[in-house]
Amino acid sequence: MNGSVAAGWDIRAMNDEQLIRYSRQIMVPGLDLAGQERLLASRVLLVGAGGLGSAVALYLAAAGVGHLKVADFDRVALTNLQRQILHGTSDVGRLKTDSARERLADINPEVTVEPVNQPLTADNLPAIVDAVDLVIDGSDNFATRFAVNAACVGSRKPLVSGAVIGMDGQVAVFRPDLGGPCYHCVYPDTGEEAVSCSENGVLGPMPGVIGSLQAVEAIKVLTGLGEPLNHRLLSVDALTQRWRRIGLRRDPACPVCGPDAGQCD
Repeated sequence: MNGSVAAGWDIRAMNDEQLIRYSRQIMVPGLDLAGQERLLASRVLLVGAGGLGSAVALYLAAAGVGHLKVADFDRVALTNLQRQILHGTSDVGRLKTDSARERLADINPEVTVEPVNQPLTADNLPAIVDAVDLVIDGSDNFATRFAVNAACVGSRKPLVSGAVIGMDGQVAVFRPDLGGPCYHCVYPDTGEEAVSCSENGVLGPMPGVIGSLQAVEAIKVLTGLGEPLNHRLLSVDALTQRWRRIGLRRDPACPVCGPDAGQCD
């Protein structure tokens, strides 16, 4: 099953309406009925309902992920609408989680959307991550990314990470449950701030491209479909359409997932 996280879940047979709704997806070789039932039983935490999170949320809801926790405490701004397709003009000023829940309910009313309207920190993340099967990080700052990664390592939960700036994007799958490297192994905490879209801009479709890839990888991990990007990073320079796939290695001195993690000097 290529590291599927679905083992031991309470899988229930689909009804006729579900069979119709997901019929085209069920036909995908390697997914079939069993894979769709795993998706319906799955619980996913989506960090961020912005550009990346928009594509992820829309496609996971449409695909039938049963329970989707959406963590974001920002409100929709006019500058968001060029790329954050989960929200519309009428949503400006609303909480992004409210806008997301309404939009996703229209796409698939079977999906339970649970808003998390608070900053994610080292204090609250462990309990939130413990309650899901997989985490997707669509945040835009290193502090959140590091905190999410640490919680995933602590709970041994798969993490699908994505990032976009300008016309560059990347997606990676970290599998602490399989003993692989973590986000901190690849991006050590230097104290620097992430480059923001407000400073360098972003081409509208780019978060859609990377967010869609995150959704694909999440479905693969949840169902055991194909070959996920476990321990690998896929990057794209859309200006030239150059794609690269890079193998990731565990840092034996990593303070998050290394043998001395959590020990004091």
